[in-house]
Amino acid sequence: MGLAAVLDIATCATHLRRDDDSHDFLTIETAMLPQNFRVVRDRAGDATLHGAVVAIGNFDGVHRGHKAVIATAQKRAMELHRPAAVLTFEPHPRVLFNPGEKLFRLTDEAAKLRLLAATGLDGAIVLTFDAALAKLTAEEFVTGILLERFRISGAVIGFNFHFGAKRGGSPDFLVAQGKQRGFTVDIVPPLTDGGRPVSSGPIRQALEAGDLDTAADLLGFPWFVSGEVIHGDKRGRELGFPTANLALDPACGLRHGIYAVRVAVDGRRYDAVASFGRRPTFDNGPVLLEVFLFDFTGDLYGKSIDVAFIGFIRDEKAFASASDLVRQMHDDSRLAREALARAGDVFPPI
Repeated sequence: MGLAAVLDIATCATHLRRDDDSHDFLTIETAMLPQNFRVVRDRAGDATLHGAVVAIGNFDGVHRGHKAVIATAQKRAMELHRPAAVLTFEPHPRVLFNPGEKLFRLTDEAAKLRLLAATGLDGAIVLTFDAALAKLTAEEFVTGILLERFRISGAVIGFNFHFGAKRGGSPDFLVAQGKQRGFTVDIVPPLTDGGRPVSSGPIRQALEAGDLDTAADLLGFPWFVSGEVIHGDKRGRELGFPTANLALDPACGLRHGIYAVRVAVDGRRYDAVASFGRRPTFDNGPVLLEVFLFDFTGDLYGKSIDVAFIGFIRDEKAFASASDLVRQMHDDSRLAREALARAGDVFPPI
């Protein structure tokens, strides 16, 4: 099966813009984000987010637990007549602390920002998580980042969020700082679903098992990836199933197999069937996501597409011949259509 695409932040292209030639104020303009959602980073300033109530965290996946933190920040911001924003970190801190670890991220930076924008926040502050930031003490982080740089009116964190060197900034520490220095602090308790914690770890585990229902329950929407379609070996076209292929992050832990998916491209959505794996019938090559769109004609090369995972159909397997594979692909397509019909018109809020 042909085509391929690299998944990276280019799916939501970013560039720096200087707001005022006389000041070092930089904003990040990100394609596909609403204009009223401002993204600033590092030492940049943006008057629209000064005095904001900020929800602080990594927000990988922007799942239901994260949205409880965000909703608390929005409520507090409304009470204070201030903007509401998130303060988040890129890359994920685990990349710095465990450089050899393959981190299965639920959302890259571009996807995270799109999901955050969909919550109705006024913006996001993105801090580069590097050695300099990691060595700040908790008090230095509060003073230098929260108060002096962004002049926050309030902070909201989850019950187990820690910050600063050696995780010195506990929720209790932040509460004490808020009382002492004049900003509100809200600590959001854990969110559970049927006894399961709503957090990024269990969602990753569900995706690794191909359990899309559990992943979607915890996320609050179907998990998705985005990428730019590029040329491949066109084997799928030869078999009667032309595919759009995405080369996902090598750390992606999604279970290899066949999936019912829904694709968004050029403002339209299409039902589809997808294979994620190594094509064991042919070459057992690099891992690819190969997507066959139903009832679609046209050229997808060079286009950015979103692929939402709706249902798991089966594991990938090697077939004795191409004809055996084609027969199975017809059956997979039928099963995917049925799964998508049962699911209704579900799609991530992007």
